[in-house]
Amino acid sequence: MMYLYDQKYSFSFLVPTFCLNKKQRKKLLKKRPKQNMDSLKIFKGYDKVEDNLEDPQKQQEQHRHKISKPLIATISIIVTILFLTFTLSFTLFYHHNNSTESQNPLNSLNSTELIRSVCNVTRFPDSCFTAISSSTQNPTDPKTILKISILASINELNKFASSLKANSSGHTLGDCNELIDDAVSRLNDSVSVFSDDAVTLTDVKINDIQTWVSAALTDQQTCVDGLEEVGFSLVEKVKKIMQKSYEYISNSLAIVANIRNLVNVPLH
Repeated sequence: MMYLYDQKYSFSFLVPTFCLNKKQRKKLLKKRPKQNMDSLKIFKGYDKVEDNLEDPQKQQEQHRHKISKPLIATISIIVTILFLTFTLSFTLFYHHNNSTESQNPLNSLNSTELIRSVCNVTRFPDSCFTAISSSTQNPTDPKTILKISILASINELNKFASSLKANSSGHTLGDCNELIDDAVSRLNDSVSVFSDDAVTLTDVKINDIQTWVSAALTDQQTCVDGLEEVGFSLVEKVKKIMQKSYEYISNSLAIVANIRNLVNVPLH
């Protein structure tokens, strides 16, 4: 049996070989190898198509591997650098704080020596030492000494205000009383900053305290100047009564003006 292909109608059909004459059989056998070769070529072409279909996938995978390796390496390097930077920054900050505290000479002083050292920056160191050392509070640092000094100033200013009102006569001392009341109010504002013992003295708070204490000192001095201008007969007596509170306020102003150097740590 042999297959014959009808080119006109494009289909194959099976015929017995004995139905073909010798010439037809020879002609058919000559065409067979060509058909087989064509079939092989078709299969070979199919293999090539398959190979071409697989190549893009392989290329994508290879390309992905080529990209992923450098990317992972880059990310690892960045993470390592960030970690080292953070560690170094923390170490330097911790070391700076410890070294700053250890370098402050006031840290090694006892209570009496500490008070003396802080009071040395004032105009009246003896009255400063008396005011701080007589306090019931235990001064452990310059910040505490500043608070005690302001409280002592308020106490002395209240005594002066009481004495002034007891000798009050006329409009002149009335103006002086108002100025002293204002001075007491300014000092109370300063003490309010220390409402919390753990409070940090920032630059803003230091400037506020310095402004308020300075204003209290100005109020006191304005009171005396006003008495002198009107020729008040008891002006010298008033000055003498006022002297102690004046020294205390002056000392408080000097301490707050030098608090950055006394604490010896960076303030913000």
